[in-house]
Amino acid sequence: MMELTDTSSSAIAAEFVRARTRAGSPAMGMVMTLIVVVDEESSEAAMTNARKATHEHPARVLGVVLGSARGKAVVNAQVGTGAGWGGEAAVIRLEGEVVKHADSVVLPLLLPDSPVAIWWPHDPPADPAADPLGALAKRRITDAAEVHQGKTTALQTQCASYVAGNTDLAWTRLTAWRALLAASLDQHPLKVTSATVTSERISPSADLLAAWLRNRLKVEVTRHHSSGPGITEVVLATKEGPIRIARTDGRLATFTSPDRPDRPIALKRRKLPELLAEELRRLDEDDVYAATITSLSRSTS
Repeated sequence: MMELTDTSSSAIAAEFVRARTRAGSPAMGMVMTLIVVVDEESSEAAMTNARKATHEHPARVLGVVLGSARGKAVVNAQVGTGAGWGGEAAVIRLEGEVVKHADSVVLPLLLPDSPVAIWWPHDPPADPAADPLGALAKRRITDAAEVHQGKTTALQTQCASYVAGNTDLAWTRLTAWRALLAASLDQHPLKVTSATVTSERISPSADLLAAWLRNRLKVEVTRHHSSGPGITEVVLATKEGPIRIARTDGRLATFTSPDRPDRPIALKRRKLPELLAEELRRLDEDDVYAATITSLSRSTS
């Protein structure tokens, strides 16, 4: 990647053109812009995960590394294409007064006539849609499970500030669980009388799963704690017997249902690039997520 020091948005945009020309592809088929807002310590890991996600979604990835807001305004950048990227990438490091106006640096670099998504790998703003960078995006991705402090509070904060386009990877982690539970009730059309969700003591995903079950089934849902990893068991109680999905190793689950033999089911915990790629597949509002966090907000208020 080309190093640019004490640079500007126009210089970064010009380097994108030169990088594409050097790669022999003056016009690349990128489908979106992905903004990654991160601190210096986490920037390398975050950009690695973003690079893997762009294999499915070729994008211009703008890593925005926010430094100290004190002192002289400085913009440094690394710009390039290839090297495993599905599109092109820039890591933009901001220092000084410009940290407070990061959107003015990023705005000229957005791909025209294509959607914008933003991802905070750690510690998102309290109101992503009101954040200057968040306001540029159609899809705003947070991760309550990866905040440095207060995971439960972080999820409640995101619930309180929800607007269309917001989502959290704690919800994305539930895709396979929700599909299995829905399929189990298709196979066994029984009336559920109550439910339990067992997980690590602090698990935003378990909180969301309990809220989803409560909202969809209109039953009482109890949280139990285990040593993990993640969610380890969900039980749906019926008059004919329990429907149970138990996963103790984070990879393989056992499905138990009334009058049927137990059977194993693949239920592997997915890594961040897979979760991020899933969220980038759909940029419209997730109505089920909206209903779930509304239910969660009511239960915690």
